[in-house]
Amino acid sequence: MPELDLILLALLCVGFSAGLIDAIAGGGGLLTIPALLLAGMPPLTALGTNKLQSMFGSGSACLHYARAHQLDWRLWWPYAIVSGIAAMAGAGLAGLLPQIVLATLLPFFLIAVAVWFALWKSPAKTEIETPRIGRRAFGFSAVPAVGFYDGIFGPGTGSFFVLAFTTLRGQNLLRATAHTKLMNFASNIGGFAGFLALGAVNWRIGLAMGVTQFLGARLGAALAIRGGAWLIRPLLILICLATAIRLFSQADHPVGNLVRHLLA
Repeated sequence: MPELDLILLALLCVGFSAGLIDAIAGGGGLLTIPALLLAGMPPLTALGTNKLQSMFGSGSACLHYARAHQLDWRLWWPYAIVSGIAAMAGAGLAGLLPQIVLATLLPFFLIAVAVWFALWKSPAKTEIETPRIGRRAFGFSAVPAVGFYDGIFGPGTGSFFVLAFTTLRGQNLLRATAHTKLMNFASNIGGFAGFLALGAVNWRIGLAMGVTQFLGARLGAALAIRGGAWLIRPLLILICLATAIRLFSQADHPVGNLVRHLLA
């Protein structure tokens, strides 16, 4: 099946690009989820397969920061477990939603995250603030909230974790990013476990994309490209909005049907 082979090849390229982009500017999920949806996957399976391949990228980045001694495992591993459990709960909720509801909501999620990426300004690399809340309060409020979001949807999770670590815990950008990768890796595992229990994972595509995402993430970390985010962020926003429009245009989307009815 030449057409299927071309789709798989395109998804492998997307996986590599997502890993590279995540290492530079974050937001790789804004590339992979639209690609899986446009490849024809049902929404729930797209979310589950995305979690499988995302584990490779976040795990690769987490290992990189651990070797650079930027992760304080002793203090943060219990909250990584909290992140994973919350993501599993989010995936469970996604599984309870009817497919038509999930398909209806996904474009709105994509638009909301695109707006977030357009407006959010990354914190300065040297900025260090006094923690606004204690580590335990942070670990049982912000961490499960973002982890739950990662389980039920996902794109933008890394940016939300970075924002939380910098504004609430006062970490500089480097340490915030390192701890973000730990929390994100745990939430990917928890979300994957939840979708796996629902049988909503395409192993062939997920593992293949995972390998290329791992390679992309390693390359991005090694290159440490500076100044590349100015181009990547607009591209992610455009891809996100274009996918939302494509989903709205599908014949079975209720919002798209309503718009077509009003314009008829």
